[in-house]
Amino acid sequence: MRNIRLVIEYDGSRYDGWQKQKRKGSNTIQEKIEEVLEKMEGKPVELIGGARTEAGVHAYEQIANFKTDSKKKMYEIKHYLNRYLPMDIAVLEVDEVPERFHSAFGARAFIYEYKITMGDVPSVFQRKYNYYCFQQLDAEKMREASKYFLGKHDFKAFSDNKRMKKSTERVVHEIDIYADMEEMSITIQADDFWPRMARIMVGTLIEVGRGEIPPEKVKDIIESKDREQAGETAEAKGLFLQEIIYE
Repeated sequence: MRNIRLVIEYDGSRYDGWQKQKRKGSNTIQEKIEEVLEKMEGKPVELIGGARTEAGVHAYEQIANFKTDSKKKMYEIKHYLNRYLPMDIAVLEVDEVPERFHSAFGARAFIYEYKITMGDVPSVFQRKYNYYCFQQLDAEKMREASKYFLGKHDFKAFSDNKRMKKSTERVVHEIDIYADMEEMSITIQADDFWPRMARIMVGTLIEVGRGEIPPEKVKDIIESKDREQAGETAEAKGLFLQEIIYE
């Protein structure tokens, strides 16, 4: 069996996230690609994704892999997928990798970017992919607050899953906040993310930027382990999976 790795870019606006679901009528990225792979192979194909992006979240570089007996060349697989996939999903790279490569289990860190636009009038062209804020956010205060996220912490306050039984400890390696007068991007790298964790972190930083909570309050929010203390969940449309890091 050959193990094939895909690098995938997608606009998640109209999808129910990456991972296929048991409920009828679901519309996910994984399902769309598996449908085309099944057509190509003549039998069902299991596609393993590196990151389970949520409904409405986009990806610059999702990683996935599948096993196949096909003799097709890499460029033939790439052309076939891009021919039959919808235009909001693109396969950027196709290559053969060692049999033991696993997109999910082999991932060591994930990088997400959140995009924000600021100003008096919302941009017509950025409305689908940026969160819009009508006021100028204080980037310096947000950078100060972001330092409390760095390192290993229990991020229970940044999870919407109240029934979470697994450990909510995660390691945040780096947070970078770029801002000018009209745009801001928040890039977060961590060993893993719980569902909505990145968006709740961003929502909390936005409240700091608005002056609604002081930067040092983030430390207290983390220690509280109380979801009610953290900020609102930022809209999915502004979040992009930027990269998955492997050893």
